[in-house]
Amino acid sequence: MSLTTSPDQLAQNVLASTTEAIIVIDLDYKIALFNPAAQNLTGMSARQATGQHIEALFKDQEGLLYLVNTSMQEGRSISDRETIQLSRPTAPDLPVSATVCPLFTDSGKQEGVILSLHDASHVRQLEQDVQRADRLVMLGTLAAGLAHEIKNPLGGIKGAAQLLTMELAKRDDLLEYMQVMIKETDRINEIIEELMNLTTPRSQVLSEVNLAKIIRDIVLLQQQSEAAEDKTFDLQLDPTIPPITGDQTLLTRLLLNIIKNAVEATAPGGTITVSTRIDTQHHLTRPGQPPVPFVVVKVTDNGCGISKELLKKIFTPFYTTKSTGSGLGLVISQKIVSDHDGLLHFDSIEGEGTCCRIYLPFKRDYNTSLS
Repeated sequence: MSLTTSPDQLAQNVLASTTEAIIVIDLDYKIALFNPAAQNLTGMSARQATGQHIEALFKDQEGLLYLVNTSMQEGRSISDRETIQLSRPTAPDLPVSATVCPLFTDSGKQEGVILSLHDASHVRQLEQDVQRADRLVMLGTLAAGLAHEIKNPLGGIKGAAQLLTMELAKRDDLLEYMQVMIKETDRINEIIEELMNLTTPRSQVLSEVNLAKIIRDIVLLQQQSEAAEDKTFDLQLDPTIPPITGDQTLLTRLLLNIIKNAVEATAPGGTITVSTRIDTQHHLTRPGQPPVPFVVVKVTDNGCGISKELLKKIFTPFYTTKSTGSGLGLVISQKIVSDHDGLLHFDSIEGEGTCCRIYLPFKRDYNTSLS
């Protein structure tokens, strides 16, 4: 059936429906058109933007202004798909791919430019995931060597300490030192085991996983912990989301780690919010298979937040800001998400809080492999 909409109305419908942010700039460098996608991406309304000078709208964003000026002055298209960070008044900076092309009348006279912006955060996230995977491969080589060289003598040290404990049963002053030795050898062994779990492939046990039930069970346990004292949990779980395919043990460990981190980062009187939803904008695509949407688990706290500098390091093995801990928790979480074909993303504002988003494919057939 052919379209019955008039060409002008069709053009308006396209601009209103596209997920691409479209911004038309006239020869005076003022905003002439600001479609709904541009409003969603920038966090500004069409009323705020229309009529504004481009330099006022994108203040201190030299990359975008350079693209607009070049296209305006030279009458040619120009793009930057790698380096543009869009500053937004009410949200964190967002990586975008940007293209600017000249706008011509029917007679061929230029009357402005068209700036199109596309959210590139998921592309950047995938690039970061690949880099982290490469680091894990290097870590695996190191871990294999360490496991052999450390675990054997470590077992000897622990065995000797246990024998001395029996010999020194009546020497309380020395017995305490032996107990410390045994405790510390166990801690070192746990770190090595975590390293081996990171780098040694594990056969996944696939089943139907009810994310809402796992979250409720974890929150119930966390509420009883000392760390959660005087803190509030707000659960916003979509009851219509059915079980997904996954490894229940691994996903439980993942969610426990993320929620526990949020609890520890939140001061007394603060709130930890956990929500679930279906992401309708992004899909997992595989050759010869239909696109699969993602289930998004979002864990938000209003705690101390993380600075931009530290946020870049949170997936670095052994890096931690805690007085206790191995610095492997988020690295292990990243691997679990990656093994489930998902994504793990953090946003944080220092002094305001942190938001973690876990993207898991909405798969229902647990008789097939996730890999």
